[in-house]
Amino acid sequence: MFGKKKDQDMSTPNTADTPPTAPAEAKSYLRQDAPTPGVSRPAEIARRPPDLSAFTQRREQPPAPRAGETDHKKLIVGREIILNGEIRTCDFLVVEGRVEAVLNDCRQIDIASSGQFKGSADIESADISGRFDGDLTVHGRLTVRATGRVFGKVKYGQLEVERGGIISGTVESLPEASTSEAAA
Repeated sequence: MFGKKKDQDMSTPNTADTPPTAPAEAKSYLRQDAPTPGVSRPAEIARRPPDLSAFTQRREQPPAPRAGETDHKKLIVGREIILNGEIRTCDFLVVEGRVEAVLNDCRQIDIASSGQFKGSADIESADISGRFDGDLTVHGRLTVRATGRVFGKVKYGQLEVERGGIISGTVESLPEASTSEAAA
């Protein structure tokens, strides 16, 4: 009928009279490299997440150390970080977050515009672009930037205030002897 030639149809014996023959060989339609059923495949390799560092916001870099200075004892308090306690023997402190502390034996503090410092500090030099509340003694130069706010008791050797900077509270100049010691 369908797909058979007439010559073959007449030449084949009647199938009802002959016993069925076994099929020659079953043809496999699976790929040669396909795993056999019931056998586990090796685990897939995990993919790495994409590198999005090109899209993240860059942080402001603190000022580079002066010639001959090293920044071995540098403490950076990043944004959205809150630090409470006492800080000692720190050469350079950068405040981008919030610090409530007593600062002793330190050389320099830099309060970024997003930074806040509350407490007391006895240091050689200070550069304030953020907010300082408390007692501040600077034996060298105190620089208050345009966005800087200093509230409390302030003692300084040299003072520099940019237009827009605010100092409020008790402000005193240190005697010449202590400023010359800081310079040496």
